[in-house]
Amino acid sequence: MAAPLRIVFAGTPEFAASALAALMASPHEVCAVYTQPDRPAGRGRRLVASPVKRLAAEHGLPVCQPASLRDEAARQELAAWRPDAMVVAAYGLILPPAVLAMPRLGCLNIHASLLPRWRGAAPIQRAILAGDTESGVTIMQMDAGLDTGAILHKVACAIGPEDTAGDLHDRLAGLGAEAIVQTLDRVAAGAVEAEPQDDALATYAAKLDKAEAELDWREPAADLARRVRAFNPWPVAHTQLDGRVLRIWYAHALADGGGEPGTVLRAERTGIEVACGAGRLRLERLQLPGGKPMDAAAVLNGRPELFRPGTRLGA
Repeated sequence: MAAPLRIVFAGTPEFAASALAALMASPHEVCAVYTQPDRPAGRGRRLVASPVKRLAAEHGLPVCQPASLRDEAARQELAAWRPDAMVVAAYGLILPPAVLAMPRLGCLNIHASLLPRWRGAAPIQRAILAGDTESGVTIMQMDAGLDTGAILHKVACAIGPEDTAGDLHDRLAGLGAEAIVQTLDRVAAGAVEAEPQDDALATYAAKLDKAEAELDWREPAADLARRVRAFNPWPVAHTQLDGRVLRIWYAHALADGGGEPGTVLRAERTGIEVACGAGRLRLERLQLPGGKPMDAAAVLNGRPELFRPGTRLGA
């Protein structure tokens, strides 16, 4: 086997933490970890460390949290680690050209799609929204563009008809962790070939907006069901119930419809069926205002009057 590589890792959320764990278990040396600065969270708005920072701290790895890598001092600190390569996974900060050129073997990114499809910030959710039946991870040699670098390795996986964004995220995190170690092994041995992306096949995965999660009952039930899956666990699909927010965690599309869009057609233990522009949407797990997510049976057991046939949902 070729000599292990000296790696600087840059990432922030759980997706990235899976890759960091795999790198720490590999023969390669993680000499430093970069992650975004601690952010306020929760009702108390206390500063919270990222999943990557917590994992790195548990294993005694040096952690750097610059607000930007455009700063000369931050770049000098990074150069001082003398990395062979930098591995990036959902870091959240832009790497300027000077940083991209700094490691001897460049910067490698773990991206949660089969590039060039779904370049951008939300590839998992966009794939589900579009009705894709396949996703995967791509290990890419980073350049100055947005996910435009040459492809070093790809691993595909199916998107099941019941998969939420959370389900797909967890599966891709595991695949990405395996793929980056395999790719670094091949890079160290000089056995990897870079394949340029076909820009003509590129699609863009725009950052999620909470407003997208509000259901428009005039849309087909199949589209709304995908929206519910794509926005679970965040920002969670929702609608209006008597002027208040009703969140919908799980739902299934039914083919036959009838009734004005947004109208409750029936309410049973298996779900609350709502008329759509085409077909019906069966709401199976809901969250009432101020409450916790519950199955439809529990919701109806406690508040059956909220979902009588004829009740209208939506703005």
